[in-house]
Amino acid sequence: MFVICSDLEGVLIPEVWISLAEKAGIPELQRTTRDEPNYDILMQYRLKILDEHKITLKDIQNVIRQMPLFEGAAEFVREMREKYTFIIVSDTFRQFAGPFLEKMDYPTLLCHELVVDEMNHITGYALRQQNAKLITAQAFHSMNYQVISFGDSYNDIDMLKESEAGILFRPPQKVADEFPQFPVVTSYIDLRAEIEKAIERL
Repeated sequence: MFVICSDLEGVLIPEVWISLAEKAGIPELQRTTRDEPNYDILMQYRLKILDEHKITLKDIQNVIRQMPLFEGAAEFVREMREKYTFIIVSDTFRQFAGPFLEKMDYPTLLCHELVVDEMNHITGYALRQQNAKLITAQAFHSMNYQVISFGDSYNDIDMLKESEAGILFRPPQKVADEFPQFPVVTSYIDLRAEIEKAIERL
């Protein structure tokens, strides 16, 4: 038995923080897990910038509602859910993900949650757990699943390493160069093919 674990941002949807940076005119927010492997350092940096610019959760959600899925993502997710056990495992936040999940007919998502005060300012974040992607793959192994996973950034690597088959989807070149053990694909057609090859091996 196997389960397919997908990252969200950079794989099925654009990077939320980059879109926010472009919309708000704050280039500092373009920094993502592709640039900073340490998630806590990255989030503290983001929260500081949001506070400096008085950006609220509502402001971010207004940007998110205007963001599309990647072309072909909804069809890809639908096919994965019809054929396989499919889970999205992300370092995004529940308050960010809703509009995207609606566009994909509400697939299962495991993610984190923001801490928001009464003025709608983001004051912190609550991780579902430390090393959540790695531990998710380990948890599926404990349930006797074999894991096929894919993502695009440093924060996906531990999950990919823990999986029977890990795939990089449109990663930055430096990530692909640093982890050559993972096949690199740039389209959903090629991603389907890699998944099918992995299933044949399992």
